[in-house]
Amino acid sequence: MRESRPETGGRLLRTVVLVGMMGAGKTAIGTALSARLGVPFEDSDAEIEAASSLAITEIFERYGEAFFRDKEAQVIARLLEGPPCVLSTGGGAWIAPETRALLSARAAVVWLKADLDLLWARVRHKDTRPLLRTENPRATLAELLAARTPAYEEAEFVIETRPDWSITRTTDAVLARLTAAGIVETS
Repeated sequence: MRESRPETGGRLLRTVVLVGMMGAGKTAIGTALSARLGVPFEDSDAEIEAASSLAITEIFERYGEAFFRDKEAQVIARLLEGPPCVLSTGGGAWIAPETRALLSARAAVVWLKADLDLLWARVRHKDTRPLLRTENPRATLAELLAARTPAYEEAEFVIETRPDWSITRTTDAVLARLTAAGIVETS
Protein backbone atom coordinates (compact mmCIF):
# COMPACT_ATOMS: atom_id res chain seq x y z
CA MET A 1 0.00 0.00 0.00
CA ARG A 2 1.40 3.36 -1.01
CA GLU A 3 1.81 5.79 1.83
CA SER A 4 0.40 9.24 1.16
CA ARG A 5 1.60 12.06 3.35
CA PRO A 6 -0.43 15.25 3.48
CA GLU A 7 0.99 18.63 4.43
CA THR A 8 -0.34 17.99 7.93
CA GLY A 9 2.22 15.19 8.36
CA GLY A 10 -0.29 12.34 8.27
CA ARG A 11 -0.97 9.59 5.80
CA LEU A 12 -4.09 8.02 4.42
CA LEU A 13 -4.16 4.33 5.32
CA ARG A 14 -7.06 3.25 3.10
CA THR A 15 -9.30 4.71 0.45
CA VAL A 16 -12.03 7.06 1.64
CA VAL A 17 -15.30 6.81 -0.27
CA LEU A 18 -17.88 9.58 -0.12
CA VAL A 19 -21.50 8.53 -0.56
CA GLY A 20 -24.73 10.47 -0.40
CA MET A 21 -27.41 12.11 -2.44
CA MET A 22 -26.85 14.32 -5.44
CA GLY A 23 -26.06 17.77 -4.10
CA ALA A 24 -24.62 16.52 -0.79
CA GLY A 25 -21.17 17.86 -1.70
CA LYS A 26 -19.30 14.65 -2.56
CA THR A 27 -17.27 16.23 -5.37
CA ALA A 28 -16.50 19.48 -3.56
CA ILE A 29 -15.59 17.81 -0.26
CA GLY A 30 -13.75 14.99 -2.04
CA THR A 31 -11.62 17.43 -4.00
CA ALA A 32 -10.79 19.43 -0.88
CA LEU A 33 -10.08 16.33 1.21
CA SER A 34 -7.78 14.81 -1.39
CA ALA A 35 -5.84 18.08 -1.63
CA ARG A 36 -5.47 18.22 2.17
CA LEU A 37 -4.27 14.62 2.28
CA GLY A 38 -2.07 14.82 -0.80
CA VAL A 39 -3.76 11.84 -2.46
CA PRO A 40 -5.60 11.49 -5.78
CA PHE A 41 -9.27 12.39 -6.08
CA GLU A 42 -11.34 9.97 -8.14
CA ASP A 43 -14.94 10.43 -9.24
CA SER A 44 -16.76 7.31 -10.40
CA ASP A 45 -19.16 9.30 -12.59
CA ALA A 46 -16.27 11.11 -14.31
CA GLU A 47 -14.53 7.75 -14.88
CA ILE A 48 -17.68 6.29 -16.44
CA GLU A 49 -18.04 9.31 -18.73
CA ALA A 50 -14.39 9.09 -19.78
CA ALA A 51 -14.57 5.36 -20.46
CA SER A 52 -17.78 5.57 -22.47
CA SER A 53 -17.27 8.99 -24.11
CA LEU A 54 -20.85 9.73 -23.05
CA ALA A 55 -22.37 11.97 -20.41
CA ILE A 56 -24.20 10.21 -17.58
CA THR A 57 -27.50 11.60 -18.91
CA GLU A 58 -26.78 10.08 -22.33
CA ILE A 59 -25.97 6.70 -20.80
CA PHE A 60 -29.28 6.74 -18.90
CA GLU A 61 -31.19 7.78 -22.03
CA ARG A 62 -29.56 5.24 -24.36
CA TYR A 63 -29.07 2.22 -22.12
CA GLY A 64 -31.08 2.78 -18.94
CA GLU A 65 -30.26 2.93 -15.25
CA ALA A 66 -29.57 -0.82 -14.84
CA PHE A 67 -26.83 -0.69 -17.48
CA PHE A 68 -25.35 2.40 -15.83
CA ARG A 69 -25.33 0.76 -12.38
CA ASP A 70 -23.50 -2.30 -13.77
CA LYS A 71 -20.80 -0.09 -15.30
CA GLU A 72 -20.64 1.98 -12.14
CA ALA A 73 -19.95 -1.14 -10.03
CA GLN A 74 -17.18 -2.20 -12.43
CA VAL A 75 -15.53 1.24 -12.32
CA ILE A 76 -15.70 1.41 -8.52
CA ALA A 77 -14.13 -2.05 -8.18
CA ARG A 78 -11.31 -0.97 -10.51
CA LEU A 79 -10.70 2.27 -8.59
CA LEU A 80 -10.49 0.36 -5.31
CA GLU A 81 -7.60 -1.68 -6.73
CA GLY A 82 -5.33 1.35 -6.76
CA PRO A 83 -3.47 3.11 -3.96
CA PRO A 84 -5.43 4.95 -1.26
CA CYS A 85 -7.39 7.86 -2.66
CA VAL A 86 -10.54 9.85 -2.04
CA LEU A 87 -13.37 8.46 -4.18
CA SER A 88 -16.66 10.20 -4.85
CA THR A 89 -19.47 7.95 -6.04
CA GLY A 90 -22.77 8.67 -7.73
CA GLY A 91 -25.75 9.05 -5.43
CA GLY A 92 -27.12 5.60 -6.26
CA ALA A 93 -23.86 3.62 -6.14
CA TRP A 94 -24.13 2.81 -2.43
CA ILE A 95 -27.67 1.51 -2.84
CA ALA A 96 -26.64 -1.68 -4.68
CA PRO A 97 -25.97 -4.34 -2.00
CA GLU A 98 -22.96 -5.80 -3.86
CA THR A 99 -21.34 -2.39 -4.28
CA ARG A 100 -22.11 -1.50 -0.66
CA ALA A 101 -20.44 -4.73 0.52
CA LEU A 102 -17.38 -4.13 -1.66
CA LEU A 103 -16.97 -0.55 -0.46
CA SER A 104 -17.51 -1.47 3.19
CA ALA A 105 -14.87 -4.19 2.99
CA ARG A 106 -12.23 -2.19 1.15
CA ALA A 107 -12.64 1.47 2.14
CA ALA A 108 -13.68 3.93 4.81
CA VAL A 109 -17.16 5.03 3.75
CA VAL A 110 -18.40 8.50 4.68
CA TRP A 111 -22.04 9.45 4.17
CA LEU A 112 -22.37 13.17 3.55
CA LYS A 113 -25.85 13.57 4.99
CA ALA A 114 -27.90 16.54 3.84
CA ASP A 115 -31.55 17.38 4.30
CA LEU A 116 -34.01 17.84 1.45
CA ASP A 117 -33.98 21.64 1.51
CA LEU A 118 -30.20 21.81 1.17
CA LEU A 119 -30.13 19.17 -1.56
CA TRP A 120 -32.87 20.90 -3.51
CA ALA A 121 -31.14 24.29 -3.21
CA ARG A 122 -28.00 22.75 -4.71
CA VAL A 123 -29.54 20.75 -7.58
CA ARG A 124 -32.66 22.59 -8.65
CA HIS A 125 -30.95 24.68 -11.34
CA LYS A 126 -28.99 21.81 -12.86
CA ASP A 127 -30.23 19.81 -15.83
CA THR A 128 -27.54 17.14 -15.58
CA ARG A 129 -29.45 14.93 -13.13
CA PRO A 130 -31.25 12.28 -15.19
CA LEU A 131 -33.29 10.98 -12.25
CA LEU A 132 -34.74 14.47 -11.71
CA ARG A 133 -36.10 14.84 -15.23
CA THR A 134 -39.66 14.45 -14.00
CA GLU A 135 -42.75 16.65 -13.74
CA ASN A 136 -42.00 17.38 -10.08
CA PRO A 137 -38.24 17.05 -9.54
CA ARG A 138 -38.36 18.19 -5.90
CA ALA A 139 -40.89 15.46 -5.08
CA THR A 140 -38.71 12.97 -6.96
CA LEU A 141 -35.68 14.10 -4.95
CA ALA A 142 -37.67 13.66 -1.73
CA GLU A 143 -38.69 10.14 -2.78
CA LEU A 144 -35.09 9.22 -3.64
CA LEU A 145 -33.85 10.58 -0.32
CA ALA A 146 -36.47 8.62 1.62
CA ALA A 147 -35.76 5.42 -0.32
CA ARG A 148 -31.98 5.68 -0.07
CA THR A 149 -31.58 6.85 3.53
CA PRO A 150 -31.78 3.34 5.08
CA ALA A 151 -28.84 2.22 2.91
CA TYR A 152 -26.87 5.41 3.55
CA GLU A 153 -27.30 4.84 7.28
CA GLU A 154 -25.11 1.74 6.92
CA ALA A 155 -22.05 3.87 6.12
CA GLU A 156 -19.20 3.61 8.60
CA PHE A 157 -19.10 7.38 9.14
CA VAL A 158 -21.80 10.04 8.94
CA ILE A 159 -21.02 13.71 8.49
CA GLU A 160 -23.97 16.05 8.44
CA THR A 161 -23.54 18.77 5.84
CA ARG A 162 -25.01 22.11 6.77
CA PRO A 163 -25.99 25.04 4.58
CA ASP A 164 -23.97 27.47 6.71
CA TRP A 165 -20.78 25.37 6.60
CA SER A 166 -18.09 26.12 4.06
CA ILE A 167 -16.31 23.43 2.08
CA THR A 168 -13.34 23.92 4.40
CA ARG A 169 -15.40 23.46 7.57
CA THR A 170 -17.10 20.33 6.23
CA THR A 171 -13.74 18.95 5.09
CA ASP A 172 -12.34 19.64 8.57
CA ALA A 173 -15.21 17.61 10.08
CA VAL A 174 -14.56 14.68 7.73
CA LEU A 175 -10.82 14.78 8.37
CA ALA A 176 -11.32 14.92 12.15
CA ARG A 177 -13.57 11.83 12.09
CA LEU A 178 -11.14 9.91 9.87
CA THR A 179 -8.18 10.86 12.04
CA ALA A 180 -10.00 9.87 15.24
CA ALA A 181 -10.81 6.49 13.65
CA GLY A 182 -7.21 5.88 12.57
CA ILE A 183 -7.93 6.11 8.83
CA VAL A 184 -5.60 9.09 8.65
CA GLU A 185 -2.46 8.61 10.67
CA THR A 186 -0.69 11.67 11.98
CA SER A 187 3.00 11.81 12.77
